[in-house]
Amino acid sequence: MKIPTSMPRLKGFRHPREVIAYAVWAYHRFALSTADVEDLLAERGVMVSRETIRGWVNRFGAHFAACIRRDRPRPNDKWHLDEVVIPINGLKHWLWRAVDANGDTLDILVQTRRNAKAAKRFMARLIAQFGKPRVVTTDKLRSYIKPIAHQAPGVDHRAHKGLNNKIEGSHRPTRRREKIMGRFKSPRQAQRFLTAHDQINNIFRPRRYSLTAISYRHARADAFCLWTDYAAEMVA
Repeated sequence: MKIPTSMPRLKGFRHPREVIAYAVWAYHRFALSTADVEDLLAERGVMVSRETIRGWVNRFGAHFAACIRRDRPRPNDKWHLDEVVIPINGLKHWLWRAVDANGDTLDILVQTRRNAKAAKRFMARLIAQFGKPRVVTTDKLRSYIKPIAHQAPGVDHRAHKGLNNKIEGSHRPTRRREKIMGRFKSPRQAQRFLTAHDQINNIFRPRRYSLTAISYRHARADAFCLWTDYAAEMVA
C-alpha cells in the first residue's frame, strides 16, 4: 500500500511531507519504536532508516504540538496537578504534569526538584498560558500550598490523593514510552518528546468510554483532518 501524496514537497527533504507526517503520527500515536515505524513505512513502499525517522520526530513533533495548542479550545477551569519521578542517567528527575477536568494534558515540565520552588515555576508557567483556574486538585505534597496561594489567590485548592485519580492515569502512556525508549537520555530529550507526545494524544486519544461509537468516529475523523492541515503548514 502506498501513501498518497499531493502536498508540495518540503525543501531539502527527499520524502513527501505526507510520509513525514505519517511517521510522526505513528510514532506518537502508538507505542512504537523508530524501528517499528521503519517497518510500517517499508510495507508501504517507503525505504527510510530509523535514524531519519528519529530526526523527523524530533524536528516536526514540536510543530504538530504547537499547532494543537494553538487551535485547542479553552481548557476547563478545573485543573489536576501531579508529579512523578523519572530516572535520567541514574539521577532522579520529576515530571510535573497538569490536566484539566476533561483529562486533556495542559502542560508538562521536567525538573530536578520536587519542592516549592519547582511547584512555583510550574504553576507560573500554567497561569501564563491559560490564566487562573477555578479549582486546583493536587495530592498532599505541601510544596503546592504557598505557590498556589500566592499565584492564584482565591482558587479552591483541594489537596486529596483520592481526588487526583484522573491525572494518575495520565502517567501510564509516559511509562510505556519510557520503557520502549530504554529510558530518557537527558532532561531536554524528555521535555521535547513528552511535550509533543501529550499534545498529540490529546486529539487522537479522546475519552472513548464516554463517547458513543458514532461520536468517537467523528472525533477521530476530525483529528485526521486537523493532522492533514498541520502537515500542510510544515516548513523546512
